[in-house]
Amino acid sequence: MRYGFIGAGEITAAIVTGLSDGVAEPPEVFLSPRGRTVGRELAQRFPNVRVCAGNQDVLGNATAIVLAVRPAVAREVVGELRFRPGHTVLSALAGIPLAALREWTAPARTVVRTIPLPQAERRQSLTALYPDDPVARELYEQVGGVVVPGDEAMLDAFSAATATFAAHLDYLATIAGWLAEHGVAPEQADGFVTHVFAQLGQSLGTDSLAALTGKHTTPGGINEQLKTDLREAGVPGAVRHALDGVLARLRG
Repeated sequence: MRYGFIGAGEITAAIVTGLSDGVAEPPEVFLSPRGRTVGRELAQRFPNVRVCAGNQDVLGNATAIVLAVRPAVAREVVGELRFRPGHTVLSALAGIPLAALREWTAPARTVVRTIPLPQAERRQSLTALYPDDPVARELYEQVGGVVVPGDEAMLDAFSAATATFAAHLDYLATIAGWLAEHGVAPEQADGFVTHVFAQLGQSLGTDSLAALTGKHTTPGGINEQLKTDLREAGVPGAVRHALDGVLARLRG
């Protein structure tokens, strides 16, 4: 399989690195000239990677095309391209439905929406995709695993869930900032919070999230106190409301 990437940002760099770094026989990869610095660095690191002269040149060399430009410019960029019926189009464009993608990329017969994660760089991305497709699976199983929701509406919900990354990190930064307000050196506070939650993250996947919450909630303990205070302050409802807003935006 020969992979082409239209757009050369963080996600493209992560996937290409995962496909290439330390791999005995990596696939051929053709990159868009957009993001020339990223493309040049990837091509210098990996002999299987080539930066093309133009986006159409990417389509001429590759059979599976990953669309990874900003959604705001996607229609303009994709509209300038001429796809072949044999192309498999793998869209990483948040909020662009299959119906529009199929129209933009006709006569390509196969279009798949995907949500690759930055962890693809370490081959640890769990990529949500819809509809199921062997070419999409072949790519994303090389950089982690895949999950296939039941329909396109569920895929939008998966996409909305990825909007929580910055909020989660801001929550951790708030804890570290609180420690600093109580006299802890900022770098020590950051280091402690990072360590605690990195170790906690290693326990994820062994039980359900509800079960893990129960394990860390001692009746009458300080974890129970903080969780109860946050719930009574309406934090879970605020999170759900914010996610509903993101989902509404993704669905237009």
